[in-house]
Amino acid sequence: MPQLGESVTEGTIGRWLKQVGDQVEKYEPIVEVTTDKVNAEVPSPFAGVLTEILAPEGETLHVGQPLCEIAESGAATKAAAEPAQAEPPAPPVPAPAAAPQAAPGPTPSAQAGGRVRTSPYVRRLAKDAGIDLQLVPATGADGRLTREDLARYQKGVPLAPAPERASAPAAAATAPVAGVTPAPPLQAATGDRFIDLTPMRRSIAEHMVRSKREAPHATAWFEVDMSRVVALRASIRAQFEEREGVPLTFLPFVAKAAVEGLREFPQINASWGGDKIILHGALHVGIAVAVPDGLVVPVLRSADGLSIAGIARGAHDLITRARAGRLTMADLEGGTFTVNNPGAYGSVFSAPVINQPQAAILSMEAIVKRPVVVEGDAIAVRSMMFLSFSFDHRVLDGATANQYLASVKRRLETMGPETAVY
Repeated sequence: MPQLGESVTEGTIGRWLKQVGDQVEKYEPIVEVTTDKVNAEVPSPFAGVLTEILAPEGETLHVGQPLCEIAESGAATKAAAEPAQAEPPAPPVPAPAAAPQAAPGPTPSAQAGGRVRTSPYVRRLAKDAGIDLQLVPATGADGRLTREDLARYQKGVPLAPAPERASAPAAAATAPVAGVTPAPPLQAATGDRFIDLTPMRRSIAEHMVRSKREAPHATAWFEVDMSRVVALRASIRAQFEEREGVPLTFLPFVAKAAVEGLREFPQINASWGGDKIILHGALHVGIAVAVPDGLVVPVLRSADGLSIAGIARGAHDLITRARAGRLTMADLEGGTFTVNNPGAYGSVFSAPVINQPQAAILSMEAIVKRPVVVEGDAIAVRSMMFLSFSFDHRVLDGATANQYLASVKRRLETMGPETAVY
């Protein structure tokens, strides 16, 4: 399993592109791997014949664990002709004199019906060592027996209670609270159906639970008169789209005001560092994008150096590639602040969840025409929009948050024909 990003520690086998016996060329994709952020194709590091698949589709492996075996070049012909002899014998490991007693904590590896959840690779090692897998305590995700479990059993090392996985949203979300009686397990009713979690859905669940658990959220709302922005966009939209070849939405205008506000209030472009607050020197803005199976937040780098047109081009590229599944890990890492656009779907009021480890997230809601009281106590129809701003109260206080929102509001309400788009 390759390292697919600086923060990625594991990947799930999505689909094998080659099967046992297939010839593979150097750098030819052999398997699709799904991480919590992107899908990626893993290329073969050399030419040969695929002799064994060690990780079946759906299995999650840590970085560095083997995916398959390939007989290289000269050995390829023989491997293809004699697949049963292709795999090298596993190193002999003496079985333990007596099965060690498992300490409380690990999950039994056998499922109902006696089936042990593990990989073909672990099964082969156990067979070669003469070990009954049903005797080996499993500590992997969802009761899966891992290679480390087998090695620990072979060495007779007693198992300590399994630590709680930091990435288990169900455990975190349903952890008992003192004085509160846990709800009974949810029972499926007639007509209900189950949907297996995709790696992205699981990642979103883990990420959101962790954010709400760790960061004390506070949310502020400001109402903005977008009439001048609406008029500016209408006056340049056709010419802009003809020249740039990308649509001119309201997102670049709001993102530009948000970035200029961050330069005025740099303490918002920050993260909680445990015993310190980290003020980020770079200003990399994440753009939340809805995709068919969830949500991704690709990053617009050095956004403070971009014009409205530059933000429009960059955002369009990220959004297009996100929805086509063509983002890379580099596109998703390093964000310091996030702009969300639920208004595109008609939302007028929301309370966004902070994208950890960032300190804040800004949501632009739908622009709606409605009557408002203007100067001179007159009533006029204006294009109004709410800005929803959630922030980490460990890093920021309400005064700073509201000052920042006031800055963004002022910048949006003063845009007009003289505003530089390039």
